[in-house]
Amino acid sequence: MGVQLKNGIGIVFNVSDLGRTERFYRDVLGVEAERQPGGDGEPEWLLAKLSENIELIFFEGKETVGRSPVVVFELSDGYMETVLEKLAKEGVEIVTPVTEAPGGWSADILDPDGHLLAFYQSGELPLK
Repeated sequence: MGVQLKNGIGIVFNVSDLGRTERFYRDVLGVEAERQPGGDGEPEWLLAKLSENIELIFFEGKETVGRSPVVVFELSDGYMETVLEKLAKEGVEIVTPVTEAPGGWSADILDPDGHLLAFYQSGELPLK
């Protein structure tokens, strides 16, 4: 079947203190990270680009600490819901259906060993 992935991957961390995380990655590991606006009342978050195609993404939220990191695969534009329908037909457990995410849409699934994986699609969610 195959899913059309873009040439990009993000690794999402849920952290308890965004400032502490920013200092650690910048000052201890030497990774440049930039704060990003949350938009629509959402809190700001932190983005570190390790390469053109690999990003570390940090969200602050004490209720979600310990449920990360999550590997996020970026999908080609235009078919998030179609991908989830195909995965469900293959018996893949959909943990979180398509939901709004910063700048786009996301959904979570479990791999055969129960590891949480996510998909992200930027832009507007297309009609089927």
